[in-house]
Amino acid sequence: MGKRLLVAFGLWAIGGPLGLHHIYLGRDSHALFLMLTLGGFGMGWMWDFWKIPGLVSQVNKEIKKAKKMKEGTPPASAIRFMAQFATGIYFGLAAAIGLSSLTSYYVIALPLAIGLGVHLVASVGEQTSNLKNTLVAAFLTSPLFYGRAVSMIPISLAASITSQQHRHYQRQQGKDENLSLRLYRIGLAYLAFTGPLAHSALINTSRTVNYVAGCIGSLLEWISIFPSLSAKVEKILLLPYRIWGLFAGEGFHDHYFKEWEKIYEFVASFQNEKVEMACKILGVRSDATIEDINRHYRDLVKVWHPDHNRLRPVEAEKHFIEIQAAYETLLHLRKVRNPG
Repeated sequence: MGKRLLVAFGLWAIGGPLGLHHIYLGRDSHALFLMLTLGGFGMGWMWDFWKIPGLVSQVNKEIKKAKKMKEGTPPASAIRFMAQFATGIYFGLAAAIGLSSLTSYYVIALPLAIGLGVHLVASVGEQTSNLKNTLVAAFLTSPLFYGRAVSMIPISLAASITSQQHRHYQRQQGKDENLSLRLYRIGLAYLAFTGPLAHSALINTSRTVNYVAGCIGSLLEWISIFPSLSAKVEKILLLPYRIWGLFAGEGFHDHYFKEWEKIYEFVASFQNEKVEMACKILGVRSDATIEDINRHYRDLVKVWHPDHNRLRPVEAEKHFIEIQAAYETLLHLRKVRNPG
């Protein structure tokens, strides 16, 4: 029986973030990805709106005639690779929240969670990858960054690269499989992911909040050398808190939610500290104009440019990078406050 475009759009509108339209089209891996990542980090669900007509057409063609398995290697996709990398980190953070109390967390739980997250994205659509090789890459990388808060970043990167290297087309599977069985499998995967998270968030709230804040701090510090990217990440992290404030007033009122408010206070304080440091590096006041910032920046660049410091290149390069990052931070802040 063919799939209807109107039904697919209706399911997208009703339960898009839950992947209902993908379940209707027999794309269970894609549906599970949306469920576990809050609608593909909010972007995947919206992007699906433009892809639904093509997906419905593709599924109906497969129904009319048995489709042979494609041969060769699927084309590389930067979008899929970035999604794998981001989802791996996301799964790693989920493992950190729910499973970090395990003695084998860094050697088993963390690389396993990241590898599964990367492979989930690899299996979206008609492609997949070699799960064993992806997990091996994650497990081999994990000991190199044992105990570090940012370990999930290199582990996810290694697993994503390996997954891309071993990508291939999926073997054709029957899409007329019993719906209740498919939903049962998806439900088990969903509970396996959310169960430890819910237990840790509800039972060990303070510990979980402190750990999440530490991970976010390490991530923000790691990407602070890219001020534009850092500013966007900070805005995304603060967005849920600001949306909540629109509907419920400033701040959280329940004691449980006040624990989680500490994370947003931490992100806001990180922003303030970063601006203070940038002002100190450039030697300007917090209320300095763009003209003052530009003038101090040009003066410091003349002093610390590596080409002008051949006798101390390492020190000059360090200062030059700090000056560049501080300048971009303050310039971005001024443009946000004064868009005109």
